Amino acid sequence: MAKQPHLLVEAGELTDIALVPGDPGRVDRIANHCDDHTVVAENREYKLVNASYEGRELTICSTGIGSPSAAIAAEELAAVGVDTLLRVGTTGALQSGIEIGDMIVATGAAKDEGTTKRYEDVSVPAVPDYEVLSALVDVTEAQGEDIHVGPIATDDAFYAETEAYVDAWEDAGLLAVEMEAAALFTLARRKGLRAGAICTVDGNLVEGTQKGETEDEELPEKAKNNVDRAIKIALDATTKL
Repeated sequence: MAKQPHLLVEAGELTDIALVPGDPGRVDRIANHCDDHTVVAENREYKLVNASYEGRELTICSTGIGSPSAAIAAEELAAVGVDTLLRVGTTGALQSGIEIGDMIVATGAAKDEGTTKRYEDVSVPAVPDYEVLSALVDVTEAQGEDIHVGPIATDDAFYAETEAYVDAWEDAGLLAVEMEAAALFTLARRKGLRAGAICTVDGNLVEGTQKGETEDEELPEKAKNNVDRAIKIALDATTKL
């Protein structure tokens, strides 16, 4: 098999499970929590590293921003033998009382993006694998983190999340909005893979705290190092999968 055109990897080069953050810089951040790691490939928004964590071999692969690039990553990871995708990301809360630094484990994702519509009808649900979902919930609770478990929204248009959109998501009881989970859940289901997502809250849209508006030193204590805590949860979950 030839190398995949975007990830630049081929069968046998990766492990069976991949942590998939959006940000390529977060690949290094995750790798630094591991016992050892080796860069496999790097191209465009995609950086791939193989690592070992507490005896569990795993791959870390960035997906870039949004469902189109996340779907490319999922397609090409599946093509080379990866069978489990675990998103580690950040998200904007959509319900009052969800605080910066809280963890959200998604039970499903509303398809408010365009990519999955090219694969299937919008009425087909985008849901995670039960084993991955359960592992994330169990580890998060065991580590004493504030966790919210429920449905989220996946949206394509970061700067078009109008007040009307936010109100509709809030009224529907969706916990948060991010940009990749629906595509990952959809591609995984269609290809017989497992997928799940844990995201840490970095703002609350209904309370007016937007991403990047608050300086770190002004954050409440549980909001500090929240990305690293989410990374630790995801890595610990891989040891159960």
